[in-house]
Formats: sequence, C-alpha cells, structure tokens
Amino acid sequence: MNAHGFVDFLAKAGQSYWQILPLNPTSPAYGNSPYSSFSAFAGNSFLISPELMAKEGLLKRSEIMDPPAFSAKRVNYKKVIVYKNGLFDLAFKRNIGKLSADKEFRGFCRKNANWLDDFALFISIKKSLKSIEWSDWPKGLRDRENEAMKEASMKLKDNILKEKLLQYIFFRQWSSLKKHCDTKNIKIIGDIPIYVNYDSSDVWANPEIFSLDRDKKPAFVGGVPPDYFSSTGQLWGHPIYKWDALKRSGYEWWLKRIEHNLEEFHLFRLDHFRGFVGYWKVDVKEETAINGEWVEAPAVDFFNTVIERFPNISIIAEDLGVITHDVREVMERFGFPGMKVLLFAFGEDLQTNPYAPHNHIKNCLVYTGTHDNNTIRGWFRNETTAGDKERISEYLGHKITERTVHWEFVKLAMMSVADTVIIPMQDILGLGEKQRMNLPASAKGNWEWRLLQEQISPELIRKLKTVTERYDR
Repeated sequence: MNAHGFVDFLAKAGQSYWQILPLNPTSPAYGNSPYSSFSAFAGNSFLISPELMAKEGLLKRSEIMDPPAFSAKRVNYKKVIVYKNGLFDLAFKRNIGKLSADKEFRGFCRKNANWLDDFALFISIKKSLKSIEWSDWPKGLRDRENEAMKEASMKLKDNILKEKLLQYIFFRQWSSLKKHCDTKNIKIIGDIPIYVNYDSSDVWANPEIFSLDRDKKPAFVGGVPPDYFSSTGQLWGHPIYKWDALKRSGYEWWLKRIEHNLEEFHLFRLDHFRGFVGYWKVDVKEETAINGEWVEAPAVDFFNTVIERFPNISIIAEDLGVITHDVREVMERFGFPGMKVLLFAFGEDLQTNPYAPHNHIKNCLVYTGTHDNNTIRGWFRNETTAGDKERISEYLGHKITERTVHWEFVKLAMMSVADTVIIPMQDILGLGEKQRMNLPASAKGNWEWRLLQEQISPELIRKLKTVTERYDR
C-alpha cells in the first residue's frame, strides 16, 4: 500500500497519529534493520517511489512499467536493492548535467551540508572499498587527512553527486508526504535510536564524541545488563558516547540531529530513554553484557539544553524494561510521557502491574504491542499461559478467544485514561505471529511485513472509526 493512501486511510478511520520506524538507510549487512544504519541523518533511498520519480520527470514512464515480480506480503530486500539501484543509475545519468543549474538541489545540498557531505563521501568510499568497515580503510581516509579526503572527493565525485541526488529525491518525496499528513490532520511520530552504528558516517566524521581506541575502533559499547529476559544481558555493539565531550560542545551533534528529525516528523520517540540518564558500559573485549557498569549521563543538563533550543518540542520516552527512580525523576521533571504496553499487563502481578489499564496515567501512550513484540493474536496463541488467558477473560468480564482477542485489546487501549493510543496495524488486522515485524536476537526474516491495499476494507475503516469515536479518541 502506498504511503499517501495509508494517510488517507488513517484520516477516514478518524485517526490522529502515525508512528513509524526510523527512516535511515538500511543494509543487508545489518539485517535490514532501521536501527542499524550508516547514518543518523540520511534517508533510506530504497523507500523512494519510482512512480513519483517518473511523475517528476526523473525517469521515463516506460522504465517503470515492467518491474520484477515482488512478493506482495513480504519485502525481498535483495530484489528491491537491485531493481531500485538500476532505476537510480538511469535517473542519475539522465540528470547529471542538469544538477549544477538546479537551484532547489543546490539549496538542499547547502542546507544539509553538515551531514550530507560526510555521508555522500562515506558511502562512496565504502562502495569503492567493497563495503569494509571504515576503521579498516587506508589510514589517510580512516583519519580524514586532508590530502586523502581531497583525492577521494575528486576520484569519486560522480558517485558523491549521485548519493546527494538520492537524498534530495528522498527528502522531497518525504516532505510532500508530510504536507499530505498536514492536510489530513495526521501527525507523524518518528523514532530516534539512542545509539548509532559504529560503521556509520556519524562515527567516522565525529570520532571525538564516541568511545574509540587509538585505532578508531570501539573501546566500550552499549547494551543492557542481565535481567528477567536474558541471563547474559544484551550487547548491542554500538559505541557509547563521550558525554563529557558532548557537553563541552554544547551537545551540538545531538541538537543538529534533533533539529533534523523535527523537520521530518511532528514529534518523536527517544528509543532506550534510560540511556540518557545512565547507560550500561561494556568493554568491547567482553563476549556478553554481564561485566558492564552503569555510568551516569548528564540528563538534566542535556534536556535543559534541548528545550532551550526547541521550546515547543514533544518527546516520547521509550521507558520499557527495568526503569529506575532516577529515570522516572527526569521524565517527570520534563513532562515526557512514557509507554504502557498491554501485552505486559496480564501476569500474576496484574493488580499492581503498571501496564494494566487500571494503573495507567494520563501522561502516557498506551500500545497493544510494539514492533519488537509478537502480534496480539500470535502472543495469545503461543506465549500466554492458561492463567494469563483466565486473567484476561476475568478482567474483561467475558470469555476471550484467539479470534476476538485483538479487537478486545484495541478497545481496552482505547478505554485507557492515557492521552494517546497507538495500535500496530497487525493488531488492527488480527494477524498472527508470522506477520510480526521483528523478533529480537534473530538474524533473518525481520522488517519484511507489508500492508496490502486489499486489507484496508470499508468495513475495517468503519469499525476502527466507530471504536475510536466511542471512547472519544
């Protein structure tokens, strides 16, 4: 289903928000995850619409009339990459001679030079060196020495220009979509991962704000300690920030990142919010996250700086998992709403469980589930105990079945006192576990689910609009 059509669906169904995954470039090398990107600023060129490119005159209509036979239900990243790269090559060759005189393109490049120049050069060097990590590049390029950078910029100038053109096309198409959202009174909620990939233009261009060793490789990485879900914790591999260096700079890199995201979205979620208050620091030599330590981050100073620069900013704190009192204090101090996930509500501690609807507060967002969870239907079928099922039925006052559970949870979320309700499309459609978006710690099959046009029926629109209006959402 195309994005403009999805916005129309949201408007017809009486919805106000569209929460999305990060829009940054993805790569098969990192499981096509939008949380593991070569850039915290760049857009994913594989989301560019060929139809819109043809409409804009960048491609001929005949060049997009015979695409490969893609799967309707799941994204085949390998096929998409080959197909779209072919179209991008055509568009670039046709338009390369016009770019120097294109005022809009040149204006875009000037406005975004602080990240675009580094990203375009980074990707171009990476492609020329068969995609090896930047710390393994020749020393002159690794360390960004002037002569090496100038030589690479001249040698790779056409590819650099092409990467800039793709970013221009992406953000022009995205801007058009955002304007369409504005006409339909739909606000986009973006998602900002706290950390960035080590193998990214951000770390290459700003090594002073990341914990790296003398060879520019990670010295310490982020993660979370052992808990109920994992006896060895989670080791993410992303380099941690040098918060003292960030503070000395006035948090300039973060402020630029936030400003960039505020242009893309109406508001956003900060992923792993607790890491802004205190982060788990693990030596890169460790094989698990067990032997780490908590290190305090300057949260109050950082968010004071953010709010001083962006006084009307709206930030959602991803506060799932074990959250300590100091994190709650920061959220309360700045009025950041957290998240309540209904999937976590129906254990034996139902009475006092903070995710249970009777314990919700107004300043929060309630979710049936998230992109990292099973679907409601898949969870009910495969992950709940007999006791969980009994508690759900007792809580709602009638027998709940696999066939009805997803709409019961949608209604339960809508009834909450929470200011905002977000429901994954898989739960609105009542899909099973095979349609979940992501299975953490698994390497294959993630981020592939697709919404089909035929799944959006007039009956579904009426049903979603009715339940939304009934609970005054």
